[in-house]
Formats: sequence, structure tokens, C-alpha cells
Amino acid sequence: MPRKTLQNILQDLLIGISRLWDYRWRILAGAIPALAILFALYLAVLYIIVTNRFEGQRWRLPSKVYSDSFILYPGLGLKGVGLLERLRRLDYHPVPDLPERPGEYHLEPDSLVLYLHDFEYPDHAFKGFPVRITLDNDQIGAIRELPSGNRLALAELEPELIAAFFDQAWEERDLVRLEEVPRYLIVAVLAAEDGRFYRHGGIDLRSMARAIWVDLKQRAIVQGGSTLTQQLVKNFYLNQERTFSRKLNEIFMALLLDLRYSKDEILEAYLNEIYFAQNGTMGIYGVGQASRFYFGKRPHELTLGESALLAGMIKSPNSFSPFHDTRRAAARMTEVLDRMRALSMIGPDEYDRARREPVPSRPPKRQERVAPYFVDFVRQQLTEHYSTEVLASEGLKIFTTLDLQQQRLAEGALEKGLERLEREDRRLRREDPLKEIQGALIALQPQTGQIKAMVGGRNYSVSQFNRAVQARRQPGSLFKPFVYLAALTRGTTAEGSPYTPATLIEDSPVSLVSGDRVWSPQNYDKTYYGAVTLRTAIENSLNVATVRLADTVGIETISETAREMGIESPLKNVPSLALGTSEVIPLEMAIGYATIANGGVRVEPLAIKEVVTADGRVLDRRTIEMTSVLTPPQAYLMVHLLKGVVERGTGKEVRSRGLTRPVAGKTGTTSDYKDAWFAGFSPDLLSLVWIGFDEGAPAESDQKPAAVSKTAVRLTGSQAALPIWTDFMKGATAGYPVAQFAAPSGIVFESIDPKTGLLASRSCPEEIEEAFLEGTEPKQRCGDSDGIPGKIYRWFKQLISSR
Repeated sequence: MPRKTLQNILQDLLIGISRLWDYRWRILAGAIPALAILFALYLAVLYIIVTNRFEGQRWRLPSKVYSDSFILYPGLGLKGVGLLERLRRLDYHPVPDLPERPGEYHLEPDSLVLYLHDFEYPDHAFKGFPVRITLDNDQIGAIRELPSGNRLALAELEPELIAAFFDQAWEERDLVRLEEVPRYLIVAVLAAEDGRFYRHGGIDLRSMARAIWVDLKQRAIVQGGSTLTQQLVKNFYLNQERTFSRKLNEIFMALLLDLRYSKDEILEAYLNEIYFAQNGTMGIYGVGQASRFYFGKRPHELTLGESALLAGMIKSPNSFSPFHDTRRAAARMTEVLDRMRALSMIGPDEYDRARREPVPSRPPKRQERVAPYFVDFVRQQLTEHYSTEVLASEGLKIFTTLDLQQQRLAEGALEKGLERLEREDRRLRREDPLKEIQGALIALQPQTGQIKAMVGGRNYSVSQFNRAVQARRQPGSLFKPFVYLAALTRGTTAEGSPYTPATLIEDSPVSLVSGDRVWSPQNYDKTYYGAVTLRTAIENSLNVATVRLADTVGIETISETAREMGIESPLKNVPSLALGTSEVIPLEMAIGYATIANGGVRVEPLAIKEVVTADGRVLDRRTIEMTSVLTPPQAYLMVHLLKGVVERGTGKEVRSRGLTRPVAGKTGTTSDYKDAWFAGFSPDLLSLVWIGFDEGAPAESDQKPAAVSKTAVRLTGSQAALPIWTDFMKGATAGYPVAQFAAPSGIVFESIDPKTGLLASRSCPEEIEEAFLEGTEPKQRCGDSDGIPGKIYRWFKQLISSR
């Protein structure tokens, strides 16, 4: 066999390689269609993802919860209502001269010039304008519109944002259309982020090549080279991982986005998507919200310098924020202006003016958790009509009844009051925060039922249990007004006469059968006072006299009266019900007392006023629900009695603690001293305070309470709850005009002897002014009222009165 030459060997090798190459090409040629199909499917999936999000709901807009608006009117005291604090929370800021734009104010000793913010109310869009408020010793004298000088009856401050409902993070956006964005801001963003945006097809090959070269040298993804479109894709559809596979998806999605949508559509989405800052629990997204956050303006009001500052922050919001580092922010603004000038986007004069603009350094109002128990109460009501998904994504606006100033006063009063109790009695202290002494406070308008403040516990982060609306506690003596109302409106004495505040009832030992037990109530001080008037009994919270009265009137009648007044919890028809041994919810008691304050008209508690869609359409408007359960004169009798509790009775410490305006109220203490209450009201505001431990009161309503140890913790309404109520009411009513409790027609007043309930005379010189339903006032005078001295006394009183 002849030996192969080197040439033959090489020839055979080339033939083998050629055959092998032809075989691989045949395999590859067969695989190309399959690869093409897979690539087409890949692109189709990407296209569906891109279009579904871009043409559907682009952003999950959290539903936002707002407080009530605040009305300024003549007679209001600025310091008392905390106006400057309200303005600060609403992001108004002082200026040295007359304000020129919304959100500014100028304060002088005799006037306040305020430029009102724009605001989207449920019924209309309010365009802000300046007003001049004249002041007389801190009180509003007149309100005039500027520059016309027209006198206004009132001015309205917009509602305050208090919370939002979201799923994972609170992304706050104020969506804008591209035509609402000024040219300066658009070109500034393009100069800072993508100068060739309108010339490339979604990706910029030159920038990508530069970035890839850097990445290859570093053997990692360290430089983006992303276009504006790619940034939008990354934020819209992808995560923040720096991997080649994610980068590949980003490139193809950007190409598809650019092919499917116009440049203006992409730019508008980008301007609404950009992240700018974190403000407490709220993330600031989009140029609309950022312009408000940093400058207190709408985007169309931004200057060139402000536009450059915002555009420069996109690269690194934390690093270039003027609130974090003013110098660095100014340097970045100049860098963007330099780039704009180099690209011929602005002229030399515009550049010079923008360079001289100051960089804002005023720190923004920090968005923190506000009124969490009230917000939970609102959320609970909303979920009856709206799903959690809708609340977290549809951008609803929920306008509530909350007064944020009163809410802060309520939280502060409760916190300070509980700390005071722990300082005064070390036995009240607990190491475990879950076992600390707790409290609740509710404030509402008696005429409307609108809840103005709600505190459901001491510390929301420790316990989210809302004691104001979820706890069931014995009201103790706080329940007694329902007993007296039942007597005054439905009861008759043994002689068949109607009960009046001057009717005598017996305060002496009594034993009643309750089930298979005998119940013998006692007064707080273990003393009995014999025959006393209804007024004396309720002012001094006499247990035995109240139980005797309840036995005469009937427990079922009292239960029915309480239910009509607003108590919905089950009430046990046992004798001790008169002393408040059936558990109730604090909000129910507040409504019951509000019915007294509102002339006998019960109003349902109201927390939500309106629910509005993101585009301003009203979905739900809550109206005031009222039911008349007492006549105005009947309700006034109880108001007048409860005024006496504050003036002379168990609530008289209200006066010694400095609350001087007309109020009425009642203390509440349970028989085992584990629940302390105070409920009271002015003509315009009612509030209720409960103090106690979460373990609850052990006494059954139809049993004699267990003896209380002398060393046990004893909580009374006057000692624990009254100081907190007084501190809150002093702050909440400060600055408002003083209102009186007006007696309705059908009420007459007489001077009576407080011991006998008879008309006052010279023989019984001690007297008080008492209210009566017309025709029920006493006719007999005390002591020698039927003789000549009595007639002389009456003649002398009439003479004095006429003068």
C-alpha cells in the first residue's frame, strides 16, 4: 500500500472538515426556524407585557384620606385655633413681603395676608387667591379678597392629607399631561438624561457601546448607558438587578415601546414615573408631586433654575436633594444648565438668570402616621363598599370629618394624663407595654355627629385595638343621666306628678332582689343623705337615690330610653343597670350624650363625608342621619342638670383646672374602680374620655361587687378621666367664640331652695336657679311662704327684678 504523501493527508483532512462543516450547517439550518419561532414568541410576550401595562392602569394610585377643611371667619382667635401650625402642616410658608404665589403668607401685628392654595374639592376645582385678614387682639375682624378688597364672610383652608391606603409602598403622584409641563422642564430632563431622545429608536447605540466597553473592562454591569425609554422600561416592568439577561429584556422592550407609541406618550409616562424623594412613609414620584414637594408649585409655574434642579436630581435624588446638601444640589443644577446651553436649548441670558436663582433649603413637612385609630375606623367603613384592591390602586380621595388640630390635642391630652396618673400612683405602672393603663378619647359635633378626634389607645404601634369603638366596658355612673331622663320624660311620682329637677327622692339604704340574690347598693362615701332633689342626686352621683328612682321608673323604661339615646349594646334588665353595670362601647356613650347636647335629636356618628374618584367623580356622599327622641325642653332639663355637675358636683374640678366657658358633663366610675369616665360638652363640641386597664372589670351586672382592697388601685372619673377631658376641651375650644346653652321655649326658671325643692323664700335663704318644663314648676314656697312675710319677700324680689 503506497504511503500517503503530506499533500494527500492534508487533502483528506480538508475533505473531512468540509463534510463535517456541511453536516453542522445542515443542523443549524434546521434549527434556525425553531430559534426564529422562539424569538418571535419571546418578542410577542414582551409586546403583550409592554402594551398591557402602558395602555391599562399604569400606576397603582393609593387612596388618600383627608381631614375636614377649616373655616376662617370673623371672631375666630388665631392663636387659640393654632392657625400658624395649621398653615405649616398645609405647607404654607412665611415671606417678608406680600405673597405672590399660592402657599405664601405675610403676618403683621394687625393683619395676615394669605395666598390660598389651589385644591380639587369634590364639587369644584378651587383656584387659590390672596386674602387680607384684619386682626384685633389676635381675633379675626374682617376678611377681604385681594386686590379687589371685596369683603368675604369666610375663607376656607383646604383639607389636610392624613393617610393613604396602599399595598406595599406609598407612591405619591400628581399625574400631569405633557401639555401641562413647561418647556423648560422638558428640555432640562432631556439634557440631563437623554439628549438624543427624539432621534433614537428607543436605544442609543453610541451610549450603549460606551457603556458595554466600560462593563467589559470591569467585568460587571457598572454603567447603564440607558435612554429615557430604557429607564421607563426598567421602572415600569423590570427589577433593579444588574444582569445581562435583564439588560437584554430592557433593550427589546424599549425597542417595542418606541415602535408602538409616540415619543410624547413615552415622555409623559416618564415624567410621571420618576422617583424624587422619600418623605416619611410617602415616596415622591413624578414631576407633578416633586414640584409641589420642593417648591410648593404646580409644574407650569416652575422657573428655568427650578426645572434644572429637578432634572438634575433624577440621577440620584438623595445625593442632589437641596434639603440634604444645598451646595451639591446647586452644583448639579449648574451642570444641567451647562448641558442645556451646550445643546442650544437655552440662550446666554436665560442661562445667567437661572444661575442666579436661589436653591430652596426650607425642609418640607414630613408625612408621618396621623390619627391611626381614626384612619382604621375609616378603612373599616370603606371596606363595606370597596375592596382592598380598589382602595390600594384606584386613587380614591376620601374626605373625612377629622379636625387635625383637635386630634393632636386629644393625643397629647391622653398621653400626658396617663403619664400623670402613673407618676401619682406607682401601682398603675406596668413593665409590659401591652398591660399598661390605657385610655380612649372621642370628640364630635353634637349637631352633626361629625367625629373631630378619635384616640383609641395609648400607643398604636403597641396595640391597634381601638378602644373608642371596639372595647366594651361598664360605664358606671356615666349611665345615670339615662335614668334621670327616663324619670323626667316618662316617670311619675307616687302622687302622680311628673318628675322635675326639684322633685325629692329618698337616699336611704335599700335592698333589691336580683335573680336569686339580694343586692344592697351603697354610695361612694358610704353615707346616706335622706330626702334629696333629683339635682342633688345627680350632681353628687348618689348611687342609692339613683337606684331607688330607677326602681320607681322601671328598668325596662330606662333600657328603652338608653337605646333611643344611642346605646346599641345589650342591656341587662337588672336593678344594677341604673349604676351602669352593662357593658357599652365608648362611642355609644358619646352619641347618647350628644343627643342631650343637641336638643334631643340623635345623630349617627359620621367619619366619612365624601368618596371621590381620581378624576373628581363623587362616588359616595354621606348625609347626616337624625332622629328626634326628646323634645328640646326635655333635653334642656338634662343639660341644666349636667351644668350643675360641673359647677357644684363631682365635676367641679373642671372649673378649678381653668375651663371657664359654659360646659356640662358627668363623671363615671364603676363599682370596682377599674373604669373611669368623663363625658361633657359645650354647645358646639362634645368629648368623652375612658381610662382603665384592658383586663376588664370582673363584676357581673346582677351581683354585688366584690370588696375592693384599700391597697388596690382605685380609678375614679374625677381623678383619672376629668383632668384629661378638661385639658382637651380647653385647647379644642380656645379661639372660638364663647357660646351659651340657650333655653328653648317651654322652659321656665325659678329660684328654689336646693334642700326642699320648693320656691325660695326668706325662711330658706339658700337658693339656686332651676329649670322646669312650663307648668311643672313648684307653687309652694319654702318655710313661711304662705304668710305675710312671704308676700313681702315676693314683692321685694319683683321690685329688685324690675329695676
